[in-house]
Formats: sequence, C-alpha cells, structure tokens
Amino acid sequence: MPTTDKLPAAWQRRAALHADPDTTAYRLLNGAADGYPDLTVDRYGPLLVANLYTAGERVPPPTRLLETLAGWAGAEAVYLKYRPRQASNLGAAERAGLAPAEALLGRTVDEVEARENGLRYRVRPGEGLSTGLFLDMRTVRAWLREQARGQSVLNCFAYTCAFGVAGLTGGAARVANLDVSKRYLDWGKQNYAANGLSAPDTDFIFGDVFDWLKRFARSATQFDLVVLDPPSYATTRQTRFSLAKDYAGLVALAAPLVKPGGRLLACANTHTVSQKAFLAQVRRGAPDGRATVLKVEHEPELDFPVAAGEQPYLKAAWVSLD
Repeated sequence: MPTTDKLPAAWQRRAALHADPDTTAYRLLNGAADGYPDLTVDRYGPLLVANLYTAGERVPPPTRLLETLAGWAGAEAVYLKYRPRQASNLGAAERAGLAPAEALLGRTVDEVEARENGLRYRVRPGEGLSTGLFLDMRTVRAWLREQARGQSVLNCFAYTCAFGVAGLTGGAARVANLDVSKRYLDWGKQNYAANGLSAPDTDFIFGDVFDWLKRFARSATQFDLVVLDPPSYATTRQTRFSLAKDYAGLVALAAPLVKPGGRLLACANTHTVSQKAFLAQVRRGAPDGRATVLKVEHEPELDFPVAAGEQPYLKAAWVSLD
C-alpha cells in the first residue's frame, strides 16, 4: 500500500497552482514522477479523481493517501477509476465496473464546475473513465486561445468542446466542433453556456471525423485552423484508427481543409509514440511532405512531471502546410 511520505514534495511542486484561483483543475500526483507508480490523482474544483493503472484489476485503493490529499485540497469527495490497458474495446458494463459512479470518499455528486485559466468547464466525476476535461492539454488550449482571433476553426474529435470554448473566448470567428458522440457534443454546449458563449447547432457536428473530413474536402470547405486531437484508438462503424500507425493518414485527410496560410494544430497523447516519430507522421501526411513545424510543446506542465527515463505523453505542434 502506498505511503504518504512523498506527498509533501508533490504538493509543494504544485504550489503555484494551489494559489491560482483561475485554475482549479490540475493534477496532484503524476505516477512515478511523483513517487507513486501506477497512480495519478486529479483535482477538479471541489473533488479529486484517482486513477489506478492496474490493467483493470480491482486492487484495494490507497485510501489513507487519498484521505490525506483530500484534506489538504479541501476536497468534498474522491472518486476512483481503474484504468484498463485499452478502453476502446470495452462494453458499457465493463466500463461501469472500472469507473464506479459513486464516490469512494465523501458525497456523490453528478457534476461540478472546474476552472482553467479563468474558463469554466462542467466535470462529471462518475460519468465513466473520462470526466469531461483532459488536464494535460491546458497549455495547448491556451495556445489556441491566443491564436484564435478572427479565425475559423475546425475542432476534430471535439469531445466536450474544450478547444471550442478556448477558441471562441479567444475571439475566433467560428469554431465547428466535430465528434462521433451526440452526448459529448451536448456536454460541450453546456460548457459553452457556462462561459456565456452561444453558437448555432450547426457548429456541433455529429459524425465520424474521417467521413466528415472527406465531405468537407469534396465541398471545398476550408478553415484557418484545424485541430487534430484524436484518441490513441478509435473504432466506429466505418473506421478503425490507431494513433501510432494512422496519424499520417489523418493529417493527409485534414490537409485539404486548411486554407492557404492556415495552420494545423496536431496533438497526440500516448507514451507509445515518441515526439520524433509523431512529427515524422505529421510531415509524412502533409502534401508532398511540405509541413513546417512552427512550435512544439516539449516542456511538461508543472503538474505533469516526467520520471527519469520516460518521455512525456503529450505531443503537440503548430504546423504550417504551405
């Protein structure tokens, strides 16, 4: 059972985040880098979510450690999720078993509000393996917000539309959010409402991303900025996607949608692909290999330190396809 002796150092590492009222969603423990292999703990405003990376095995949770962290954070509840090796091939019942809807500690709630750089997001801790906001994308969303003014944006694999919120609050002319889940798009609309944003229903596009990229290309629809933030694995009725193998093909589908002088925001979040291999796929998917990488995210977030010998999960790059 993990002890609490390494908690003070991990807590102090995030002192600037603890003191920031505009950001209440961040990671408190990041696995081996903080001295706790197979365990991460995320803070979403008034609650914590602990993730055990045990290939789905239901091992006893580190209750004492979580009680300590909850006390320091002033958390009202702690939720627990058992992470499988791959979630995309699990049925609904299996997912529910790995991510109980009830809190492990404290009072069960349906939804809370968390803040990131002053923006508000709806988080549902008992919803499943994902709670509605991927915390390690905080800097990347800030990039988009800084670059979005006056731009038309296509947000692929939109999930709960966090990139859409960042884009519109940064002054984007339009953000089209595209996802295969109506439920997540509806959740995204609630995130818009939480930030005082409005958009027509036509900016929340339900469907297979790969199919829609082809439709947009056929109709010569283009955007100033295209965001590609796919899951590591995705399976729909029409498509099977593996980030490690198929990212170049995804870039090739998206490239015709980027206006002349426009940019692609390419993201990946997996330890199985190095940054070098990721950028090679991006360049290979660009027309005639013409991809100029303008900016790369390579420094880990304050709350996502990297253990010795490991590489960051997150890879993100602004890319010009001219």
